[in-house]
Amino acid sequence: MTQSSSKYSDAGVDIDKGNLFVSRIKSIVSETHRRGVLTDIGGFSGLFAIGNEDLKNPVLVASTDGVGTKLTVAKLCNKHDTIGIDLVAMCVNDVIVSGAKPLFFLDYFSSSTLDLDVATEVVRGIAAGCKLAHCSLIGGETAEMPGLYQPGDYDLAGFVVGINDRNAIIDGSDIRVGNKIIGLASSGIHSNGYSLVRKVFFEELKKEPGDFIEEFGCTVGEELLRPTRIYVDSVVNILRHHKINGLVHITGGGFIDNIPRILPVGCAAHIKKDSWPILPVFTYLQEKGGITVTEMYRTYNMGIGMMAIVSENRVDDLLHQFRALGEQPYVIGEIRPAQSGTDIRVVIDGVC
Repeated sequence: MTQSSSKYSDAGVDIDKGNLFVSRIKSIVSETHRRGVLTDIGGFSGLFAIGNEDLKNPVLVASTDGVGTKLTVAKLCNKHDTIGIDLVAMCVNDVIVSGAKPLFFLDYFSSSTLDLDVATEVVRGIAAGCKLAHCSLIGGETAEMPGLYQPGDYDLAGFVVGINDRNAIIDGSDIRVGNKIIGLASSGIHSNGYSLVRKVFFEELKKEPGDFIEEFGCTVGEELLRPTRIYVDSVVNILRHHKINGLVHITGGGFIDNIPRILPVGCAAHIKKDSWPILPVFTYLQEKGGITVTEMYRTYNMGIGMMAIVSENRVDDLLHQFRALGEQPYVIGEIRPAQSGTDIRVVIDGVC
């Protein structure tokens, strides 16, 4: 047994280190546990009792995602305690657009060889994200794969399960011409488009993570590692008392590819471009990188991370409620009839 374990360790996989990692993060993970968690981490699977959540016809809603090459920026900055927030955010923001409340989260962490300090910091961030999203981290997988990853590299994937009543699912079918679009401010670039971000900042502009950018009021690394905003608190609270016809999480694909995913046939979204403040990082990226405006709106959130499509008579009340819940909401557009004979579903003033 000892000889076999030694040979596996010689090949780059340390079972003892993996066990030590589990013991190190147990207390971090347990702090995220809410009612319904039946097991601690370390078993073959995580158990969660959903009960019926006081729903007449409960439906489970699942999503999986990663954070892309933002991981490379974390490595460049040697800062790994917030990338887990990004991971949770990318998943939970996807399930709340259907009106679901997140229940539990699982993560997958893979690397060439396990760095206990880095991995612990990543899990610390995941736990922080789960607390913000009010969901429990109930398990995950840690994999060492020497030869597949370069030394010092790691990858992340997240998986979330939420719950909603079947009759309360938001799928965009209630969207009508005349509805208004409320945009909720993002915290920055979030977790999409980082291959282009890295190309502009680090290859073309030759910036270092510690370089201070006056327009940002912080360093390159600090700006690029701003955690993705988690909208669970505000959206779930709003849905308890107010009707929203459609929700859009602005991720990869930006405005142009994400909004049409929930629009009914015959509807198009018209966006008023100057109706919210564009964050300095997007202006800087566009100008310094020579990126077209259309490409920016097809790649980035441009300062709006979540959109709520609502009836016109609910706008004022919802703006007030979103502000009370800590969001920065803006009326950024409306739903109009789609042009016959075209496949254009998103029109942005002065852009496309």
